[in-house]
Amino acid sequence: MSQVVDVAERDGSLKTIGHISYLLHTIVAVGAVLPGAQASVLLLVVAFIIDLVKRSDAQGTWQESHFGWRIRTVVWAAVLYLVTTPLWFLFLVPGWIAWSLISIWFLYRVVRGWMNLNGNRPMPQ
Repeated sequence: MSQVVDVAERDGSLKTIGHISYLLHTIVAVGAVLPGAQASVLLLVVAFIIDLVKRSDAQGTWQESHFGWRIRTVVWAAVLYLVTTPLWFLFLVPGWIAWSLISIWFLYRVVRGWMNLNGNRPMPQ
């Protein structure tokens, strides 16, 4: 009986961490999409560090895929933002378009992940 309680407790704890991480991601993602609503990138760094530190706790569970999903989303967004940064220096409009598309993609990944977490479904690898 104790083992069942431990598994349920771990599952609940991991899910709470997932909700906090997705909330921080959402704040940053919405801030990136809505002009004038810029949230601090520090929130994203905090969520990223939490995901890196707690990922091993989720190993072997359906929630492990969520940690990987969030980590990959942040890494890919960072790479895409960096690669498209020169567009801002060369041409303002292409830079704005590129960053808008990346921000929308980032928001989509966060919403999709959070919905799956709420439904107790893993994310695709």
